[in-house]
Amino acid sequence: MLKREKGLLIVLSGPSGVGKGTVRKALFEQEDVDFEYSISMTTRKPREGEVDGVDYFFKEREEFEQMIRDGKLLEWAEYVGNYYGTPIEYVERTLNEGKDVFLEIEVQGALQVKKSFPEGLFIFLMPPSLNELKNRILTRGTETTDLITNRMNVAKEEIEMMHAYDYVVVNDEVELACERIKSIVTAEHCKRERVEKQYKKMLEAE
Repeated sequence: MLKREKGLLIVLSGPSGVGKGTVRKALFEQEDVDFEYSISMTTRKPREGEVDGVDYFFKEREEFEQMIRDGKLLEWAEYVGNYYGTPIEYVERTLNEGKDVFLEIEVQGALQVKKSFPEGLFIFLMPPSLNELKNRILTRGTETTDLITNRMNVAKEEIEMMHAYDYVVVNDEVELACERIKSIVTAEHCKRERVEKQYKKMLEAE
């Protein structure tokens, strides 16, 4: 089997409350998954059970804005009053080592990444319905009524951006969503255009 010259950047995003974090955690618990997870940064406060450096890097607003000015973020976005972003150094280094990097980010950020890494794999995670999405946000118990309304309005706008992605996965059941994502990644690694250059180099070396 040929060693990959460069890893695949896998971007999972979708509307707030769709279960991106839940799917990502379940995916990484499976033994046959070999992705490197790139932890995002955010200025929002940790939710119950979230750990700094595991779920997110939790930063103060001033520190985050300095990283924006210094060009140290692959992408960043301000969402419902908080910043979210991805440190660029880790992503580039890991991809160049031939390893797949998995990003779980907001829709605004994913669209930024696509401009820098159009060859990446972009997966949009969808709720079974808008009612289900609202119920999931309500179940958190951490949002005010106004914030829930705001999130639902933003979610509708984000769903309209689905056309910018390569694949759509419905998160009806977490395990099924994980299997769909793994199948998509396997298929992408088998795409002719992803392996053709390596085989041409192999033939030229003969």
